[in-house]
Amino acid sequence: MKTGKEQLFKRLNDRFVRAFATYRLLEDDDYVLVGLSGGKDSLLLTELLAKRARIDHPRFRVAAVHVRMENISYETSADYLQQFCSSLDVPFHLVTTRFDDVPDTAASVKPKPPCFLCSWHRRKQLFNLAQQLGCNKIALGHHRDDIIHTTLMNLTFQGRFDTMPALLRMRKMPLTIIRPLCLIDEADIRRYAELCGYQKLVKLCPHERDTNRAAIAEIYNRIEQMNPEARFSIWRALEQEGKLTNE
Repeated sequence: MKTGKEQLFKRLNDRFVRAFATYRLLEDDDYVLVGLSGGKDSLLLTELLAKRARIDHPRFRVAAVHVRMENISYETSADYLQQFCSSLDVPFHLVTTRFDDVPDTAASVKPKPPCFLCSWHRRKQLFNLAQQLGCNKIALGHHRDDIIHTTLMNLTFQGRFDTMPALLRMRKMPLTIIRPLCLIDEADIRRYAELCGYQKLVKLCPHERDTNRAAIAEIYNRIEQMNPEARFSIWRALEQEGKLTNE
C-alpha cells in the first residue's frame, strides 16, 4: 500500500504530466533551465522535471539556477540547493547580481519600484544563463493559484482579462517560458513540501510588505468559500479565451 507521501506525489506528477501534454510544454531534445528560487514551488518543479527526464519520452535535459541579490539577505544556504539538485542529478548554477534601489532624482521618468527592479534583474540573469548554456526553455514554478491570482489582479487593476500563460514563446530571443505546475494547487505543494522536509527559504527583504497580490489572495479565498468550483470556472474561461498559451 502506498504511503500518503507516495499518493500525493502521484497526484502531483499526474497533473504535471497532464499540463505538459495539454499545453505542449515539453518536447524531445528540449534543454530546460529551472528558475530555482529555493521556495517550495521551485523545489517541487525541479524534482518533477528531474524525475521525468529519466523517462525516454519526451527526451529532454534539465539544469537549475538560483539567482541571488547582493543587496537582499537570505537565510537559506546555497549548499542546500546544491545538494538538492545533486540528489536529482541536475546541474546547479548560482548567479549573483544586484540592483540599485536608490531613485535617480535627475530622471524625468517615474522611478521603478524595488520589487519590479529585483524581478527584472532576476529574469535578465535567467535569460542570459539560459542562452549561455544553450537552453531553449525556462521553467518557472507558478502554480494554478498564482495564475488565477494574476488573472484577478489584471482584471482589478489593469482592466484586462489576462494572466501568466502556461507557455509563452519569447519574441526577441530563442526562448520559451513554461509553467509546468499550472494544473497543481498550492495546498498540495505545501503539504508535499512538509512531508518531504523541504528547507524553507527566508528572504529578509527590506522592501517586502503587504501587497495587492496578498489582498487578492484573501479575496479569492472568500470567493472559493462561496463557490468551491470557482477555480475551475476561472480556468475554463482562461482556456476558452486562449490565455494559457502564447505562441
